[in-house]
Amino acid sequence: MNSNPEIITPLSQPEQLYAAVDLGSNSFHMVIVRVVAGSVQIIGKIKQKVRLAAGLDDNMLLDQASLERGWGCLETFAERLQDIPRSNIKIVGTATLRLASNAELFISKAEQILHNKLNVIDGEEEARQIYLGVAYTSANQGNSLVIDIGGASTEVIVGNDMTPIHLVSLNMGCVTFKERFFADGNIAEQQFDNAIEAAKSLLNPIIDDFIHFDWAQCLGASGTPQAITEILVTQGISDSIRIDYLHNLKQQCIDCTTIDLLQIEGLTEARRAIFPSGLAILIALFEQLNIQEMQISGGALREGLIYGMLDNMQQNDRRLQTLEQWVERFHIESQHANRVKDVALSLLGQLQNQSLLHNIDSEAVLMAAAMLHEIGLHIEYKLHHQHGAYILTHLPMVGYTDQQRAGIKALVQNHRQEIRLELFVAFHPEVRQALLILLRILRLSCLLSIRRKDNVLADITMVTHDEKWTLTFPEGWLKSHPLIDAELANEKWQQHKVGWILECF
Repeated sequence: MNSNPEIITPLSQPEQLYAAVDLGSNSFHMVIVRVVAGSVQIIGKIKQKVRLAAGLDDNMLLDQASLERGWGCLETFAERLQDIPRSNIKIVGTATLRLASNAELFISKAEQILHNKLNVIDGEEEARQIYLGVAYTSANQGNSLVIDIGGASTEVIVGNDMTPIHLVSLNMGCVTFKERFFADGNIAEQQFDNAIEAAKSLLNPIIDDFIHFDWAQCLGASGTPQAITEILVTQGISDSIRIDYLHNLKQQCIDCTTIDLLQIEGLTEARRAIFPSGLAILIALFEQLNIQEMQISGGALREGLIYGMLDNMQQNDRRLQTLEQWVERFHIESQHANRVKDVALSLLGQLQNQSLLHNIDSEAVLMAAAMLHEIGLHIEYKLHHQHGAYILTHLPMVGYTDQQRAGIKALVQNHRQEIRLELFVAFHPEVRQALLILLRILRLSCLLSIRRKDNVLADITMVTHDEKWTLTFPEGWLKSHPLIDAELANEKWQQHKVGWILECF
């Protein structure tokens, strides 16, 4: 019998590891996840530019060079897959392997290398899996339009929550359009316009099938939309993708004259060659489908494959799971976080002009900021609002778009002390207006909950008129709560300094 119980450790449970491999027309991807207490943690990602579609000749034969590039990439994937049960692995091929007349040659050797089955999925199945990957990682708000521009195909899907309603896969992609319209390396306006018109002609037969759906949001899955978002963020624009940004980027491409000279701040070298062709397809999509703005989703095909193996994950509220995960991990006092959240949502409900908030999912963003406003206490108290913003910069937030994450971070960074309006400048004016309203609500909610007790919360009436907000308390309540009265006096001054008016009676 062991006489020292301190060195006894419990038997560890076997890891639940899963892997998804996506053999795309431009890149091959592998993602590996570990499932812990119902939470999915990404523990490995590998991406290699294979440019498989570039190896297709006029007879739809893959040349030897592209075959070798693909097999070489799979050699690197194979070693990692050895550690994962075969039943937990999904490997799929997409558009190029659907098109290639010698695909079986590639597939046969690929399966030998990977020691696993490779399934070439049709366009509709690819679209369905893409939608599921988006739905699992981006909380839906009613009907959602999802777009994925791949190397040789573009998937367009409209769905609601976890259910795709209508979907299509079109034979156009950033690699094939590069070979068709920008093969000589030049970027001229006529080449761009030809690519856009070609994309529109492919979209024409399916426009009516999608246009009548009243979608609440449009989500872009990886690829070109992700590259454009990275450009916007690098250039200090915290916003969704809009058509005027796309036309501006088109002109920047034309001004560079050739792909070799293409230099746009925020555009990575890996995407440079296929950026103009992908941009042309996205412009056509925006114009034909009357898209006003597009957010970036948290997942796509690979995530759809992963979550498809995890049936128990399907019914989870992704946003709630995210908040609960970070509240627990960073030791946030959940009772107080919920208290601030409840006060904030109560004040939000009293806002007179709700139309000012239609450009952002205000309730979800405010709830997250309220629940996580003390996340920076994990580091220290004095500057915990700044520490909180730093932590949120690096946390994955499943269920929230990049713009929503940026908004939550800005709110947390501003929930106390001085109001820094410059942190909101990068947002689109309409989104900025909504976030500043949420900021005022969050600051008041934190202040009114300062005693950290439910039984001292007052029944407050809030009236808002433009920049002037008036809070009315029960008679004598402020006098009997001098701490909160003093905090409100300081908050009046902080808001006055940025041109806002706060009155309390």
